[in-house]
Amino acid sequence: MSITEVFTLFGGLGFFLFGMKLMSEGLEKAAGAKMRGILEFFTQNRFIGMIVGIVFTAIIQSSNATTVMVVSFVNSGLMTLMQATGVILGANIGTTVTGQLIAFNLSDIAPLVVIIGVVMVMFCKKQGVKKIGEVILGFGILFMGLRIMGESMEAVKESPKILEFLGSLESPFSAILVGFLITAVLQSSSATVGIILLMVSQGLLEFIICPFMILGCNIGSCVSALAASLSGKKDAKRAALIHLLFNVIGSAIMFIILLLALKPITDALVYISGGNMARAVANVHTLMKVFEVAVLFPFMGLIVKATYKLVPGTDETEDEYELRFIGKGNIMAPTTAFSNGVHEIEHMGRIAIENLKISMHTLCELDEEEIEEVYKREEYIDFLNRKITDYLVKVNEIELPIADGRLIGALFHVVNDIERIGDHAENFADSAKDRIERGIEFSEKAKKQLHDMTEEVIQILEYSLDMFMNRSPRHMQDILNLEDDIDERERKLQRAHVKRLTKNKCTPEAGMLFSDTISGLERVADHATNIAFAIMNPDTASEEDEEE
Repeated sequence: MSITEVFTLFGGLGFFLFGMKLMSEGLEKAAGAKMRGILEFFTQNRFIGMIVGIVFTAIIQSSNATTVMVVSFVNSGLMTLMQATGVILGANIGTTVTGQLIAFNLSDIAPLVVIIGVVMVMFCKKQGVKKIGEVILGFGILFMGLRIMGESMEAVKESPKILEFLGSLESPFSAILVGFLITAVLQSSSATVGIILLMVSQGLLEFIICPFMILGCNIGSCVSALAASLSGKKDAKRAALIHLLFNVIGSAIMFIILLLALKPITDALVYISGGNMARAVANVHTLMKVFEVAVLFPFMGLIVKATYKLVPGTDETEDEYELRFIGKGNIMAPTTAFSNGVHEIEHMGRIAIENLKISMHTLCELDEEEIEEVYKREEYIDFLNRKITDYLVKVNEIELPIADGRLIGALFHVVNDIERIGDHAENFADSAKDRIERGIEFSEKAKKQLHDMTEEVIQILEYSLDMFMNRSPRHMQDILNLEDDIDERERKLQRAHVKRLTKNKCTPEAGMLFSDTISGLERVADHATNIAFAIMNPDTASEEDEEE
């Protein structure tokens, strides 16, 4: 085998791997945001989660991407370990779809597919169309790589040393080890199965040894999720271990069955595949995965318990304050990076709303303990502001799914608006402290007016946060109506306040505090409106950014 033939073989392998990567990433970027939403919503039931995992992995053509995404969701608390088990099981079946596609051997039309993909990528302006073009281009490149490898493998048959090495894989243990190592290096069990499929088609491997190599692939496919979990919380590590334990236990069961009845099983698979060896490899991959899932599905609760033995204890937080969804700010998967940031922002928003309630209560009732509570919560909000902003900067530097990429800039504005709501709450607490120190009195009527305005402001904040989280215009008209009501209420109260001052019905000190407070509440409502419409209209920057 000449050096040129070696380069050609590895060049074909490069095309194959690049095509698979391009196809998988293109699908993930084009449909990742929608699929992520489905994954979040439909995983409450383990069986439904498994179905979603099958469909998701079949679409994005990568069980690694699915399992890393699941680890990320578990790490952020958006998915429990039991919910994760269903998706992980589904991903193990869904990943076999790639092998089934490769077995069709579409090498003859691959150049045409490449041309179509290139045209879409180079000449279409819409990002969605470009990403679909990347998928088509990757699909074509994948089969061109297979064709190049197939042609260059003819020379492998003339190399005694290579044939001797491949012949040594008659040992099941060595076959498992080779399958594991190739998958661990390539980071894709589908790619390894594709290579095995091609070698069997070329007569370089005996089909009877392929099931053992695929068992090695199963275990090697766990490396990506394990690596991603290293920087995560303990539950993220447990989720990765669920994937590993399932594949190790399932492979062990299959190993025993194969040792007992290898010849009948492989003969049956060749028969049902119509003598097509490539299809037989794809079928053995699929049937083994389906069998493993069927056998282990009832015992996943025990596997989850085992992960608690392997990773005992709870997470210790180094910081005084908690980051619920982004942890240490590490990005495990581009597909979940945006979602985790949004949930952390909602967490920050809930704290800001609660702080506003407490600050307005203490302003009217003068509870000194509540004043200190407001100050402590404001420190928490400032902490979240810094951490979330740092996280969003990191997220902005990676390539996100198209839908997320369009919206990431708006999240900076939302964080800024929530931080300013927290500042207003702190100002109200300062006013309460000022009232106590200077003995400033509010009338019962003034307190009632502040309470009523606060109720409206809290309502618009709740609507806005809901609209932000769900990216739904459901509360749009409610928010617009409330914004108008709050603006009108502020104007009426300011006019009434001026009248009271001119008639000496309140002191200048009390009047100034009252006036500043209703102005502050009106500004909080403006920030709420900014939050609501930030993601609905991401290109419009917050007007408050320029005014304050």
